[in-house]
Amino acid sequence: MQTGHVATPFGRRSVSLALVKSQMAIEDPGAGARVEKWKVFRDVCEARERFGLQDRALAVLDALLTFYPHSELDQGHGLVVFPSNAQLSVRAHGITESTLRRQLAALVDAGLILRRDSPNGKRYAHRNRDGNVEQAYGFDLTPLLARATELAHIAQDVAAERIRFRRAKESLTICRRDVRKLISAAVEEGAAGNWMQAEEAYLGIIRRLPRYPDRQHLESALDEMQLLRQEVVNMLEMQLKSENMNGNDSRNDRHIQNSNTESINELEPSSREEQGSTSRDEPQVGRKPIGRPKAIPEPTKAFPLGMVLRACPQIADYGPGGRIENWHELMKAAVVVRSMLGVSPSAYEEACSAMGPENAAVTMGCILERANFITSAGGYLRDLTRRAERSEFSLGPMLMALLKANGDVNRRTA
Repeated sequence: MQTGHVATPFGRRSVSLALVKSQMAIEDPGAGARVEKWKVFRDVCEARERFGLQDRALAVLDALLTFYPHSELDQGHGLVVFPSNAQLSVRAHGITESTLRRQLAALVDAGLILRRDSPNGKRYAHRNRDGNVEQAYGFDLTPLLARATELAHIAQDVAAERIRFRRAKESLTICRRDVRKLISAAVEEGAAGNWMQAEEAYLGIIRRLPRYPDRQHLESALDEMQLLRQEVVNMLEMQLKSENMNGNDSRNDRHIQNSNTESINELEPSSREEQGSTSRDEPQVGRKPIGRPKAIPEPTKAFPLGMVLRACPQIADYGPGGRIENWHELMKAAVVVRSMLGVSPSAYEEACSAMGPENAAVTMGCILERANFITSAGGYLRDLTRRAERSEFSLGPMLMALLKANGDVNRRTA
């Protein structure tokens, strides 16, 4: 049985069976074994988290290696260094003696160095007549030589784990961005689907992540986020397919109508003057009206009424009987709110023209929710109207912000 590496400390420092076991586990490196000492040190630095070492412990180990006179750790030259605490403190960037003792104990517990204490606990060496060291008492660097291959493998594993962690974090960041923007686009453009449930699922995945996640946490969250992204994409794909089918049906209807030769002959002018008047005054069947303005965008679709009322609950107080059950009642309530907030009829009429009456009513509900933070409701509505005319305003982000705010209030009061 190998017992050459077992040593007990001097003085009141106790020894544990775990320490004895770790010392006995150190194999004899062999007579011809040698390794470059700074390569081993770099491997320890890479694997320090596996050993639970702090940065200052690495500074102490670096200082110990500087007292070893050779560039390679070689058992034939002796592996015990015996600097005093004062010398170690200077080379370890001036750390205090109490900190030095703690970090030396951490290196011993990690199985990277051994204590070779003298009978009186001092560190020194016996030399022969030629000046060569015959017996030294101090810190034995044999574990670094004996575990050099193991330390190299641990360092490689830690580096690979760091790469896997970074890749998982990058993938989760991209997936989060995809889900966040797809849901926002769907809500802003009024796409059909249970987007509030998707939003809650997204927030739930984020909340379950700890403040400092490890790779397992990131990969678990990534799996959930990828499933959610696939569900969102599937809902959008169904919506787009539905729109394409509706568009094909309408084109087929126009094609059937235009195939009626009698209708074409009846509407087709017989003279050059009639052709000119027709092109200026009225649109022909199957053609895009020439007189339609191109700069003004078509009003966006209104959001689901239930979603609007959850985001703007205060406007329900101004509906018939203190409640709103349909879009007509919402628009009537918006007129009451418009008057109460001091918005002029002309400003509200311009908003209806630019956004559509439904979206203008929703906008009034949003302004009511934020009335305490808006100096002039009429000026704010005119500004939103001008932005809507330039296609620079969308109700989606405003509604989502109010939904989140109301949701937070409900959770705090629950």
